[in-house]
Parts: sequence; structure tokens; C-alpha cells
Amino acid sequence: MKQIRKCFFLLIIFIISLQTFSFADSVNINSEAAILVEISTGRIIYEKNSTKKMYPASTTKIMTAILVIENCDLNEIVTVKESSLSNVPEGYVTCDLQVGEELSVNDLLYVLMLPSANDAAFVLADYVGGSVDEFANMMNEKARELGCKSTNFVNPNGIHNSKHYTTAYDLYLIAKYAMQNEKFREIVSTTEYTLPATNKYTSEDRSFKNSNELINPNSSNYYYPNAIGIKTGFTSQAGNCIVAESSRDGLNFIAVVLNGGLTNSGLNARFVDSKKLFDYGYDNFTLTKIIEKNSIVDTVEIPKATKETKKLDLIIDDSITVINNKSIDVNSVIPEINLKEDLVAPISAGEVIGTIKYKVDDIEYSANLLAKSDVIKVNYIYIIIIVIGILLLIIASIIIKKNRRIKRRKRRN
Repeated sequence: MKQIRKCFFLLIIFIISLQTFSFADSVNINSEAAILVEISTGRIIYEKNSTKKMYPASTTKIMTAILVIENCDLNEIVTVKESSLSNVPEGYVTCDLQVGEELSVNDLLYVLMLPSANDAAFVLADYVGGSVDEFANMMNEKARELGCKSTNFVNPNGIHNSKHYTTAYDLYLIAKYAMQNEKFREIVSTTEYTLPATNKYTSEDRSFKNSNELINPNSSNYYYPNAIGIKTGFTSQAGNCIVAESSRDGLNFIAVVLNGGLTNSGLNARFVDSKKLFDYGYDNFTLTKIIEKNSIVDTVEIPKATKETKKLDLIIDDSITVINNKSIDVNSVIPEINLKEDLVAPISAGEVIGTIKYKVDDIEYSANLLAKSDVIKVNYIYIIIIVIGILLLIIASIIIKKNRRIKRRKRRN
């Protein structure tokens, strides 16, 4: 009987586990390295070998594009040099640029990012940096500026080189920065682009589709309606790579997938893994605004303040929005308030007098606490003068009364 009860109990637990389990409880990523980050909070939702040095292939061009945008007028005309075209190894993607051809920076950026044209990458690198080596120095300087710790670029397009590497996390940092630029964002979300006729290429038949299938509505296997760019990449050493962004329900994610191959069903793992990561984020997490900017957090009594101003309201200098697992009740989170030591009057309205900190899902979110109003210091000299004045009046009054009594006595005598 005991064995039967035990088996029955285990069966109930098994059934419950089946009912509560969902795909969102785990993510099976085929690719060697990956990361999923919510952009507004910087919270890492998922990671796999995210700081391992990897070959980035053409995801390199994210850095190339943002540097070009920041250092050029997009209407500038660039003349294609033979030395630039000679840098492209045989078998790599190009947009068939011609020696002496004149194109705008804008046109070159579109073919750099959509079909991933390697000739455009070298042309732009030579134009902006003066040479590929100097442009690579600019790339590395920018990477360090953005906080990248394990990145080194030697070319503008990701053509394989053992000294050209990065990490999934560093690529997230670069992509996050680049996507804040409206022009960059516009380019990487474009699905198709046609180069105009030029002085060396008179036809307008150089039309190119974006290699990112996540934003292609006609891609039955890979299309993701909420995806926005960003860049694919492939070399035999790097495998299939992608950096992608997705926006829905107030949540904005960047996913980086590196060295993906094919799934068991023969699908490209970089797209499949990206979709899995995005779905995992949306299924399990939500953004919650815990407190609004300028909300009164607490009221404290300030020493040495006037009676009218000693009770001071503390307001928060910015809203605090957290990304939390949907299973967590953030309304029950109690904040930690830290005020400056020895707070005394006077205090000016808007002055920082402390901090407030919320801890949600082991992530800390903080903001400054400001004085809502002026706190006026009691003027003790003024009080002393008043007190002395009152005492003098009292003394004078006593003396006057005493003198009157003396006069009355004299009159009686």
C-alpha cells in the first residue's frame, strides 16, 4: 500500500510539472556563443559563452558603418580606388564597384550593410581613415571608448584574420551604441536597396536585398515581425553570425549569436536561435515602472530649521523602471533609502540629499533623492536680539514701576 501511495504521489508531482513547464523555462541554443540583453536597463537575460573571444565575420561592419556616419557627410562623393578593390579576396560578397566610380557615402553605406559588400567596406575605410590600418585603429579606439574589453579589429569587414576577434557581449555594446543613431537604424532596417547609375556603371540593375532574414516578410522560416536589423555575418571560421534587435510591449532586446551552424532540420541556426532568444525574453519578462519622477518618497525633519520649513519632502530625480521576471511582484519590493550624514539647514530646493535603491531579481536600480523645497536655517542672532529686546523691555518696565512707587511714597511723606 505504501508503495502504491508513493507512486501515486510521484505521478501527481510529474503531472504538475508538465502543466507548469513551458519552453520559456529554458533555451536550447545551437550556436557556440550568444547573449540577450534588454537595452533600456542593460539587463542580461540570457548568455552563453558571452565573453569568449570569437570571430565576428561581417558583424564587424556595424562598427565600420557607425564610424563612417559619424565622420562623414552622407552626401560626400567617394571615388573608388583600385587599391581598395584589390583588398577583397576572391569569393567574398561585393556589389561590383568599378575603379574610378563615384558614389555617395550614403549609397556605399547601404550596400555595406544590406548585401554585406566587402568592396564597399574597403572603399569607405580608405576614404575615412586614409588606409585600412588607420581605420582599424579608429575602430579599436571606438571599441575601447564603448567599454569593449576583448575586441580587436584589423579590417573593416570581418574577413578572417586570427587577430580580428570580439565577443558576444562586446558586439552588444557596439550595436547598442550604433542603434542610437537614426541613420544607422534606418539603414539596417531597410530590406532592399538599388544603387543608382554612376559615371562608370550606367545601369540601375545593382539591386540588393538585406541578408537579414529576420526582417524579410517573405521568409517563412525566419521572419520575426518585431525584429529591427541589424547585421549578419559568415566565414567558414566564424560560422553563421548575427546581431539583431527586437521591440515589443515596451521591451527592446539585442541578441547576438555567434558561430551558428545548421539545426537538425537543416535551418540556419543564427536565425532560429535569435527567434528563440527573443521569444524567451517576451514570454518571461516585463518592464515595470516602480516609481515616477518627482514622486514624494519620504518626509524628514531637518535640524536647525525654521518651524515652517523643517519638515522636508524628499522627491526622486528620475523614474525607476525595472525589467523583472513576470513571476515576481515588484510592488512588494521595499526600497533602501540612504541620506547624507548630518543633514542640517539650510538646504536648497533640488539639492541632492540622498539616494534610493531598489533590488529586483538581484539587479539594483537607484536614483537620487532631492529636496522638494527650501529649508531655511533658524537665525539665532535675530532670536537673541529679540530675546534681549524683550528682556530690556521687561527690565525697563520693572524700573518704571519701581520709580512710580518711590514717587508715590515721597508724595505721601
